[in-house]
Amino acid sequence: MKRKYPFAVGSIYHIYNRGVAKCSIYAEEGDYWRFLQGLCLFNDVKSTNRVLWELERQRGELNLRVLRDYVVNPEHEREKLVRILAYCIIDNHYHLLVEEIREGGVTQFMHKLGTGYAAFFNKKHERVGPLFQGRFKNVLVDKDLYLQYLLVYINVLNPANFVAPNWKEEGIGNVEKVLRYAEEYPWSSHLDYLGFRNSIIIEKGIFEHMFPVPKAYPDFVAAVLAGKKHEAISHLTLEDV
Repeated sequence: MKRKYPFAVGSIYHIYNRGVAKCSIYAEEGDYWRFLQGLCLFNDVKSTNRVLWELERQRGELNLRVLRDYVVNPEHEREKLVRILAYCIIDNHYHLLVEEIREGGVTQFMHKLGTGYAAFFNKKHERVGPLFQGRFKNVLVDKDLYLQYLLVYINVLNPANFVAPNWKEEGIGNVEKVLRYAEEYPWSSHLDYLGFRNSIIIEKGIFEHMFPVPKAYPDFVAAVLAGKKHEAISHLTLEDV
């Protein structure tokens, strides 16, 4: 089926999907780590769905230090398929903000990520059948302001569901509570944009220019939440997860 928003080099997309029948796609903490490892290692022209299995066999249990050593090793120089600008993984779904940097890059990357993670999850948890609800969804982000709002939506508002489950209908009554929780949530790129972590997964790309000084990003996040400006990008989120 032809996509509503075909992929093009230089364009940025909100990509998301959820578990089939809204089932959880992360049953325990190790599953979250495995998905993040896939975001890192499958973003390579040469990588295959066996790269994680092989690296684990050679190096033992994977962690971020092992992955960083692998990635920065000149012998493993990568040809990235996409630029991952932001991510959030949460219970039964994921959100990615990616830029296509080579023709066919998004499609190749998402195929590797989806099939590789599903094979891992099904084997580990002794299940069969599809893990995700159909093919991943994508929406073109073609305005800089929408792009900034979407970054806040992915990094902060998705974790906010744990502490303000009705924020979509009622708004966010306690902005400080939501901000505190986002800083405690380890499975999004929010901490990288705050400068608390140096990710091997994301490249900030255009956001380096949008938030040129450290304080610019948290100030913008607070303004978006207080002003309910996220409502301007409802057409870029679409899903009800």
